[in-house]
Parts: sequence; structure tokens; C-alpha cells
Amino acid sequence: MMRASRQLVAAFAWLPAVAPAVVHAEAPAGEWVSYRDAYRAMVQFEKYGGPKNLLQSQLQVQSRDHAGLGEGAQLTLTGRTTQLNLPLDALGRTVFPLQKAAYDENAALVLNRKGMPFVLRPQVTIAPRADGQYDAADLRTACAQALGFVRYVDASQRARQCAGVRFVFPKKESAGARLRHADGADQPLPVTAGAAFSGDPDEGFPIVTWRFGTSAERAQVITYNAPLAIVPIFE
Repeated sequence: MMRASRQLVAAFAWLPAVAPAVVHAEAPAGEWVSYRDAYRAMVQFEKYGGPKNLLQSQLQVQSRDHAGLGEGAQLTLTGRTTQLNLPLDALGRTVFPLQKAAYDENAALVLNRKGMPFVLRPQVTIAPRADGQYDAADLRTACAQALGFVRYVDASQRARQCAGVRFVFPKKESAGARLRHADGADQPLPVTAGAAFSGDPDEGFPIVTWRFGTSAERAQVITYNAPLAIVPIFE
């Protein structure tokens, strides 16, 4: 099994996803990240006993110098009896496999970018809907679920509140969303460009931000195409 000649210099530590609350780990150039370290961070979402039916948890990979991973990036989980390729989406995320054998062997997570130091971070986002229609009440509930989890792993986040959601779209597709009011009237929502997650480099992803405000109006956010991620905003 692949192993580096020196010890991994950074371990997982909690800091927040949409403000400071995600776990991250750094690998030096040409190094690997311990599967056990990643597992201990990612399993917290599985163990969380609060409501989370509207959420999803994924592992995000970033180059440490924010240079971008480029197309075709993937992680490989490799151990004595384990070999699994983990393709990354446009935001550098993959579904993290929880495997007893890989944990027992302390398998290595290796990026197919020779000499590139990289960072791993758990990212908890709102699960997308196939029909692209999101009830305002469901978005509020999903944001509250995400905030509950963030507070579970980091007590310092208890002062934060849900402020809205950020829809992140692919760069090469037409992006946008509209707000449908209870009376059936549609209101286009502005599209900006920026980073998908707080702390990410600004890679110019099309972004639609919808802030909850104080209105309890029954409304829907309708997306024109599938978002890459729906990120809760805490303030």
C-alpha cells in the first residue's frame, strides 16, 4: 500500500462550512491522508441524532494553494485489500465511503495530482430536488437542520442563525432561478458569480442567493436547471 516517508503534518480540525464549521485536513505535496482521520470527521454526520432528512454530507477536496484541481481529478482509496476510485464533481466533492476494512487497514486517500498539496473538508449541504422546486418552508427547515448539525460539532456556532440559501450552478450551463409567490406571480432572482462555499477561492460559479427575511409567505424557489450545491447561509 502507498505510504509517504514522513508523517502527515496536519490533522482534521473543526471550523465552519458556511462561516467557520467544517473539518479539514491538509496533505503535503505528494503525500496521503489517513482514511481513519477522514472517517472520524465524516462519521459525525452519521452519528448525529438530530433531524437531517433534507441534508447530504460529502467530502470536498481542494488544492492547498487554491490553484484548482482541474478536470479529471479524483481521490483513490487504497489499502491492503481496498482499492476504490472516488471521482470528484465540479466542486471537488465526492461521496465518502464508510468501510470497516479501510478503517482497520488505515487505508490512504491519495489525489491523482502529483506534487499537489491538498485539503479535505466535509461539506453538509441541502439535498437537491429532481423537480427543481423548493418550498420556502422546506428551505427554512433544511437550513435549520444544517445549523443544528453545525452547533452539534461546534458549540461556538450557537449564536448563528439561518439567513438564507445559496444555489450554486455549473459554469457551462444557463443558470438561474425565480421566486414564485403564493398568488402565482414569478419574480426572477439575480445571478451573481463567486465561490461555492465560504473559504473557497472565487472560481466564478453562477450563484443565486435567496434570503429568508421575515416573511412567512408560502412561496417556492424554482431553478432553471439542477444546482451543483444548495448551501445554507448562517449569520
